[in-house]
Amino acid sequence: MLRRRLESASETPSLDAQIILAHILGVKRAWVLAHPEAVLSPQQEQSLNENLRRLESGEPLPYVLGHWEFYGLDFVVGPAVLIPRPETELLVEQALAWLRSHPARAERLAVDVGSGSGCIAISLAVHTPDLRVIAADVSSSALEIARQNAHRHGVAGQIDFCQADLLPQAAGQPFDLICANLPYIPSDRLAQLRVAHWEPQLALDGGVDGLGLIRRLLQQASLYLAAKGLMLLEIDASQGKATAQLASVAFPDAGVSVLKDLAGLDRLVRVNLAAADQI
Repeated sequence: MLRRRLESASETPSLDAQIILAHILGVKRAWVLAHPEAVLSPQQEQSLNENLRRLESGEPLPYVLGHWEFYGLDFVVGPAVLIPRPETELLVEQALAWLRSHPARAERLAVDVGSGSGCIAISLAVHTPDLRVIAADVSSSALEIARQNAHRHGVAGQIDFCQADLLPQAAGQPFDLICANLPYIPSDRLAQLRVAHWEPQLALDGGVDGLGLIRRLLQQASLYLAAKGLMLLEIDASQGKATAQLASVAFPDAGVSVLKDLAGLDRLVRVNLAAADQI
């Protein structure tokens, strides 16, 4: 019955049913699979029905649960922040590989622009204990969620949270690494997308061509990216060529490349000021 109720609200009803039951019971999904005979208490039944009602109304599963996994870590999420997506893990993988190949001689400084839930900044901090990170976002509500997540994963001492319109300018030193998953959906496409009905417009709307914020960030970053630094920009699959051209204008001496995600779609623009370095 549970699976049938979810068929109209989900592309993966069986998986979502398992996740919802695990959430209600406070157990791992593997436990649910191993105990099909489990019976819910009246209170758990009530909670299940409320969660199903929200899902049937179209609310995304991560918002119903109040948390979601990204890069092996569990993040608090809510309507003030974009839901972390697996495509963004490519950015984290590239950033961590670059950090590993550039051992610190002094304190390294990274910035996560448009941090949202903090999933990028926190993933970097968890896997690079000697890295200092600035998580910047224009939304104070998003930054509050990011702070919760940093404390949740024990890296609040590594991360400075800054309310800023793109790059914060008071870091006191250039950025060795600039990461950004900015809004990149063209404004006129938003009304056609289901995601726009639930997730924050502020995290989705990229302006007329989807590149408004990316264009501005590239102009700012040309003044603040350290010599031999790296910049990583998540993009829409249709924006690889245009973003790479913008990056080449802002950084004429850099190595600029477009990386594809697991689906074979353009997903990340990499701007490497040490153009000869290879990961």
